[in-house]
Amino acid sequence: MNGHARELADGFDLEKLTPEFYDNPYPTYRALRENEPVKRLPNGTVFLTRYDDLVTTYKNTKSFSSDKKREFAPKYGDTPLYEHHTTSLVFNDPPSHTRVRRLIMGALSPRAIASMEGDLIKLVDGLLDRIETRDRFELIGDFASAIPVEVIGNLLDVPHDEREPLRDWSLAILGALEPVIGKETFDRGNKAVTDFLAYLETLVARRRAKPGNPERDVLTRLIQGEENGERLSEKELLHNCIFLLNAGHETTTNLIGNGLVTLTQNPDQKQRLIAQPQLIKTAVEEMLRYESSNQLGNRMTVEETELGGIKLPAGTLVTLCIGAANRDPAQFPDPERFDIARAPNRHLAFATGAHQCAGMALARLEGAIAISRFLKRFPNYALDGAPVRGGRVRFRGFLSVPCSISA
Repeated sequence: MNGHARELADGFDLEKLTPEFYDNPYPTYRALRENEPVKRLPNGTVFLTRYDDLVTTYKNTKSFSSDKKREFAPKYGDTPLYEHHTTSLVFNDPPSHTRVRRLIMGALSPRAIASMEGDLIKLVDGLLDRIETRDRFELIGDFASAIPVEVIGNLLDVPHDEREPLRDWSLAILGALEPVIGKETFDRGNKAVTDFLAYLETLVARRRAKPGNPERDVLTRLIQGEENGERLSEKELLHNCIFLLNAGHETTTNLIGNGLVTLTQNPDQKQRLIAQPQLIKTAVEEMLRYESSNQLGNRMTVEETELGGIKLPAGTLVTLCIGAANRDPAQFPDPERFDIARAPNRHLAFATGAHQCAGMALARLEGAIAISRFLKRFPNYALDGAPVRGGRVRFRGFLSVPCSISA
């Protein structure tokens, strides 16, 4: 390890990140993985960067808890953000997690997702039609972010004229999950939860009065529950509707935006995908690995355990660095190379184990249709200015990407 890499590993502090890190965190992740893969941070938490350590942590639910009540209480206090993030599916352990996940997975069945393909193609083509009327466009606002909001809006059957606030609510709530947040982010997140809940209360009331088709309307399916009588409480229902939007919105926006930008940075792979469109499925997997939409996960030890030869006392907060694990050479040969035909590709962009992403099949479908149809329509697209990163460490994506449709 060279001296600079050693400095990166020694000086890494998740609460004091530099602009250079936000622009490109991977040299730091590599330095940590090679030198301090189980890194004790100044605040006492532990930061993991090796693929095998993440898999172990994800799968050992006995020793590593996803319940965030203890972690989030000092961060959020008695606030809407605390109630939301400690009620949603992703931040709970079995049996609560198992029960809620089963209901959501029932609503996101393979049959239900397959039935969305036609509407998704129509949505993507409509966005591309609008882009085609002008030479320059903004990749995130005009395309990438418009797709998941509409898809989740359709899943919950939110009326089109009521969807405008959804993206801002989602960004505000997820922004409050960053390792360090200021008062403005904190207040904005709490207001978003409050406003979102108020809206959902009216939407749920309308749906109870006039149910939709539970085969296509996820909200109706969640309200009605399972035939055996299993149902969500009102609080669980509302907060997991927020979770569905948040989980499916920013991560899918980032997949599409990161993927199309990465192709411009790897023109050989871009031309390869244009020439061989049948590679779109493996290309999407490589985009998920190479620039993971969600870069960090968290667990807390519930008993003393050992990881990488280091003992972790009960109550240790553990950060799982997905972005680092997905470039671990022990798992991925030549991991810094972007290869749209990479196989096997057992990346952790959707986690693994009991908490593997419930909506990953839908995200893959959205990414494949959006990117393949975009490339077919605009094979000569190019960046038309410097992309602006989102300035967050947990969710890696762009705020804006100016583009032109012809080189």
